[in-house]
Amino acid sequence: MERRTAGRRTPQTPTAGGRTAPGPARRLAAAAGLLALCLLPLLPVGAAGATSPADGRSPAGAPLYVSDYSNNRVVVLPVDGGDQTTVPAEGLVRPTGLAWDAAGRLYVSDTGNNRVVVLAPDGSGQTTVPTTDLSRPLGLAVDPAGDLYVADSFNDRVVKVAAGGGQTTVPTSGLLHPWGLALDAAGNLYVSDFVNDRVVRVAADGSGQTTVPTSGLSQPTGLAVDAAGDLYVSDSGNNRVVRVPADGGGQTTVPTTGLNSPLGLALDGSGGLYVADGFNDRVVRVRLAGGGQTTVPSDGLNTPTGLAFPPPGVRPEDPERPRPGPATDHGPH
Repeated sequence: MERRTAGRRTPQTPTAGGRTAPGPARRLAAAAGLLALCLLPLLPVGAAGATSPADGRSPAGAPLYVSDYSNNRVVVLPVDGGDQTTVPAEGLVRPTGLAWDAAGRLYVSDTGNNRVVVLAPDGSGQTTVPTTDLSRPLGLAVDPAGDLYVADSFNDRVVKVAAGGGQTTVPTSGLLHPWGLALDAAGNLYVSDFVNDRVVRVAADGSGQTTVPTSGLSQPTGLAVDAAGDLYVSDSGNNRVVRVPADGGGQTTVPTTGLNSPLGLALDGSGGLYVADGFNDRVVRVRLAGGGQTTVPSDGLNTPTGLAFPPPGVRPEDPERPRPGPATDHGPH
């Protein structure tokens, strides 16, 4: 089967439950990429391109977690060398967004099941986050208080699930299939508004939503914010990643080669930007200082979509070790 970019693949069938992207012709055309991902069939699995472990190494040494969308799994890539492993998650269907909390719990958007699951840091089991009426959840973010944010894409909204329980809708205006989420150090929330070809910023102080000044975005997906507040955006329709500086300077394009529908992004804190190169079935690392792109060694990725590093100081349980039975509690703690 021919692989096509997210911006050019047109779905032929409705989503589960019969829903298709609503709206006028332009919205339908722009939404084709998101629908393609949600409807993408399992394609033959082939090994992604690989380099030596040293070439893809992160100076931080933390393992990179990747949602392997078409293989219905989350894998761990030890970017400082070692074997790829699979996270013990049950029943995932088309996982996308990934996020960690400060306690080392891993949240996964189980997109095909319209839910978010959380995995305990000690490997003791999986629970489902208590949410209401999610429809194709994509991007995730967790704030320092443990509150979870979910891009509820087919409901055109972002929801917040408080650490103590209870779901609310984040006040936004005009979103059409939100995809990626990111929080900066001040608590401002960034949302990639996929169909509207923009990124919006929802102020932490409640003062409202603004549009991040960008130029020429087409179907933005993954987001990441560095320690300086600079914003990185996967501009999937243009097969590039752009950087928007916090100081209000002009947008620049991150130097990359050969991307095909870039999706999730992650920063390692040591000058490395990782890109889920979706339709090339690989993850690449870009050195932000001095340039240079390498492919992270992997085995059998098929449409990698979400990326996340554990927070500093957190070393999750080895996925290959024996573990106790599943946890019985539910939701964020």
